[in-house]
Amino acid sequence: MRYMLDTNAFILLLTGHRPTMARAADCEEGDLAISAIAFGEVAHGTASGKAPPPDVLRRTSERIEVLPFDAAAAHAYAKLDFKRGSFDRLIAAHALSSGLVLVTANLGDFADVPGLQIENWAGE
Repeated sequence: MRYMLDTNAFILLLTGHRPTMARAADCEEGDLAISAIAFGEVAHGTASGKAPPPDVLRRTSERIEVLPFDAAAAHAYAKLDFKRGSFDRLIAAHALSSGLVLVTANLGDFADVPGLQIENWAGE
């Protein structure tokens, strides 16, 4: 099974959150990916001095595939009800169009997206 990490799940992984790291360690190589949308959110935070540090972000992006937001993702986004101005809908559409399970600690942000498979690896 392949997984797309939401922004918060990616940050938890990069900052050493034990339950998230343990679950990621159970995955096969190539099972984890992140949307370019979520990666951009994390990179923006890094550029603003937030965790993770630039070297950690760079090294991780060499091991976890950053998926480009493509036309299929845009079409999936167009079919979703608009909830509010948020990157969450773009990330959800990207996971749907890619056939990936979305990993997030914010289940409520995605619970109303039809057909989206979500998991919480934060152990909360």
